[in-house]
Amino acid sequence: METACCSILYSLGFSKNTLTPTINTNRLLPQNSNLRSLPSFSFTFPRNFNSQGKKLQFNGFTAFTSSSSSQNQNPSQELAVLLEVDGVLMDAYQAGNRQAFNLAFQKLGLDCANWTKPVYLDLVRRSADNEEKMLVLYFNRIGWPTSLPTSEKDSFVRSVLREKKSALEGLMLKSLPLQPGAEEFIDDACNKGIPVIVLTSYSKNGDKIARSIVEKLGDERLTKIKIVGNEEVEKSLYGQLVFGKGVSASLDEQLAKEARKAALAEKQRIAKEVASMLKVSVNIDTTSSESLEKIVVALRAGAEIAEVPVCNCVLIAGSQPGLDAAEQIGMPRVVLRSSFTSRAEFPTANAIMDGFGGPDLTISKLCQKRWS
Repeated sequence: METACCSILYSLGFSKNTLTPTINTNRLLPQNSNLRSLPSFSFTFPRNFNSQGKKLQFNGFTAFTSSSSSQNQNPSQELAVLLEVDGVLMDAYQAGNRQAFNLAFQKLGLDCANWTKPVYLDLVRRSADNEEKMLVLYFNRIGWPTSLPTSEKDSFVRSVLREKKSALEGLMLKSLPLQPGAEEFIDDACNKGIPVIVLTSYSKNGDKIARSIVEKLGDERLTKIKIVGNEEVEKSLYGQLVFGKGVSASLDEQLAKEARKAALAEKQRIAKEVASMLKVSVNIDTTSSESLEKIVVALRAGAEIAEVPVCNCVLIAGSQPGLDAAEQIGMPRVVLRSSFTSRAEFPTANAIMDGFGGPDLTISKLCQKRWS
């Protein structure tokens, strides 16, 4: 059995007697264009599709190993691996972020402020990992600096976050190591001809810091993998469709975008009416929706750069937002636990692993192992 050639076929909608990909943007380019570079919006396969290789059932998606008839196929056309940075390449949630906040407090002379592990995790959970809210919750609890006017609390919070970001960048570059087994996992994929895409564009700590983490992989590995940051996303075909640059979005894309805006506006209107009757104030935060759209664009761009259909890419995610976006577009997804997510549940993940290598996540398991 060959492990180099395998195809991850996500459980999408099937139609009878067809193996033709359906792409919403087929009117945007000439007929002789290289459609392989287009993002995969939806693919359909027949119900009775019969692989000559062995069928391997994952939790939510199916892998087909290659047989002798497909030995000449390029493995990169069968599977691609998309890696997040936060919690996957580096476990920076608890160690890096918490240390960076404490360094920021020290630099600003806030001697009374120190986040232990329990304090940090409690703030993360109570704020849904929103760092501004974490600071507000914390200083509401212990008291704000006595010399700080109430009107300057927002600027104070922003100054702490700036110092925290600077401290974190230093930690990333100097002391924090990559996840154990990450380099071997990437080497194995590259040796099997499987494209490896590292996603930095929607990293919580920003594209620049995420790229500094990726650089720890070394110059040789960097020549073998692809990095998808803000610039790569904007230049991708799907990015141009979403951001309105280069080409015009199809009617379907425009309608979908307008529908999302209308739904959010309607939720806001209903909430305000209810709040008015109850005489309370309310505001619906649309940040999560906008963030999800950004992640979706990055995942589409990653698949496009890998030249592999979305349903044949596997996202190795470190948190829930990436999972949500991948589920929305039908991309198989595996969670790699970190110190921050060690007890979290991920019901939409196809598999949950504790780390790279050994009994946990390996390229061989992505291609062969049946996960239930």
